[in-house]
Amino acid sequence: MTDEFKEFIGRGNVVDLAVGFIIGTAFGAIVKSLVDDVIMPPIGLALGKVDFANLFAVLKEGDTPPPYNTVAAAKEAGAVTLNYGLFINSIITFLIIALAVFMIVKVINNMQRKKEAPPAAPTTKDCPFCFTAIPIKAVRCPNCTSELSKS
Repeated sequence: MTDEFKEFIGRGNVVDLAVGFIIGTAFGAIVKSLVDDVIMPPIGLALGKVDFANLFAVLKEGDTPPPYNTVAAAKEAGAVTLNYGLFINSIITFLIIALAVFMIVKVINNMQRKKEAPPAAPTTKDCPFCFTAIPIKAVRCPNCTSELSKS
């Protein structure tokens, strides 16, 4: 059983999958930071100093009466909240990751696209008298015995 496990782990596609997963996780963290720290602050500023991470609706008040300025304050008070701002951030993160993956796949597909091979040089020609296919180097047609020009 251990030999089979070693063989399974040693396969290239398992290692490739693991590497892809690790790189994907790291890429997800980079994109999340891009959305949370670079993209959303200017959008929030343009919309009147709105912090999307703190857009929420109180479904049930907590021990401390509202208003709650942040999601963390609402959670601390024991309130039940609907965090639609975090959902908006997640959608934007997903769209950026999907766009990046699309671009990577598009580049890889363009690199792997096989170029058409040039057509092979002809090996036969037609006899101008009997129109039979003959070898290209022939100087006399083997069918009608006509002499062919050397060109």
